Amino acid sequence: MGGRITIGTTILEAIKDAVRGETELVYEENPSPDTFAIQDFSYSIVVVGEPPYCESGGDSQDLRIPLGGEELISLVAGRVPTLVILISGRPLYIEPSILEKMEAFVAAWLPGTEGTGITDVIFGDFEFHGRLPMTWFKSVDQLPLHQEQNSYEPLFSFGYGLTSKNKVL
Repeated sequence: MGGRITIGTTILEAIKDAVRGETELVYEENPSPDTFAIQDFSYSIVVVGEPPYCESGGDSQDLRIPLGGEELISLVAGRVPTLVILISGRPLYIEPSILEKMEAFVAAWLPGTEGTGITDVIFGDFEFHGRLPMTWFKSVDQLPLHQEQNSYEPLFSFGYGLTSKNKVL
C-alpha cells in the first residue's frame, strides 16, 4: 500500500550536476566517427549494460555486453581516454582488446535509482572502495567458475578491486 516513491537521478543527470559550470558536457547516445571529427574531447564516460530482465529474459549463451555496448566502447575509447561504467547483475564478457582501450573500468552492478552514488566516487567527492564479490571470467568457456579450481586464469580474480585515498582514479 502506499509508500514513498523515490524519483531518483539517472547517471547522466548526476554527471551533468557534477560538472555543471566547470566543463562542457556533450551527450550523444549513439556517437559515430564523425562525432570525433567535429569536436576535440579531453575525456569520455561511456555507460553500457544490460536492460532490465527477470528470469529467462536474462539468459545468454555468450554473456556479451548487449545493445552494441562493445562497439560503442571500442569507438569511443579508441579515440579519447575513457571511463567505462558497466551496469549489470553479473560479470559480462569483455573482449581483451576492448578492455585495453579503456582508461578505467567500473562495474557498477545494479546501482538503483541514484546515479549520484556513482558520480560521487568517480568525481572524487567520496573515496572509491570496491572489491569483486566473485571471479570475473576471461572467456565463457571457463564457466562455471569455481574458486577451488586453479586451472583457469580469470580476467579479474575474486576480491580484485581498489581503494582510493582522496584520489580521483
